[in-house]
Amino acid sequence: MLSIHAFPHPIIFFDGVCNLCTGSVQFIIKHDPKHYFRFASLQSEIGQQLLQENNLPTEEFGSFILFENGKVYTQSTAALRVAKKLNGLWSLLSVFLIIPSFIRNGVYNWIAKNRYNWFGKKEECWIPTKELNDLFVD
Repeated sequence: MLSIHAFPHPIIFFDGVCNLCTGSVQFIIKHDPKHYFRFASLQSEIGQQLLQENNLPTEEFGSFILFENGKVYTQSTAALRVAKKLNGLWSLLSVFLIIPSFIRNGVYNWIAKNRYNWFGKKEECWIPTKELNDLFVD
């Protein structure tokens, strides 16, 4: 089993059947030209390992998770920490980290709760192309 603690890159864990989530991963890849991040679905073996180790739900995937420098970030904090590393003006979104997390996460949870209705859901996890495969952890 691959240990996430020994992995040299931050890993973004996402709901692999959520269209919004997989679209977000594709957006991050496009705006991360230095390939700082790696990715894994929450449904994968390593995703389930992370969830279990951190006492997070293993069957309901209501949060985008960032594992960086041995720490787990969830919800809006994870998303804004990722935005901080993206090229272009996207990094400016990290200014919203000054807003208390209970406010930011209220908005985040509302979107997460409605994401399948608004953006749809796949029957199976999204599979990256061969060109992108090196950015994914299994």
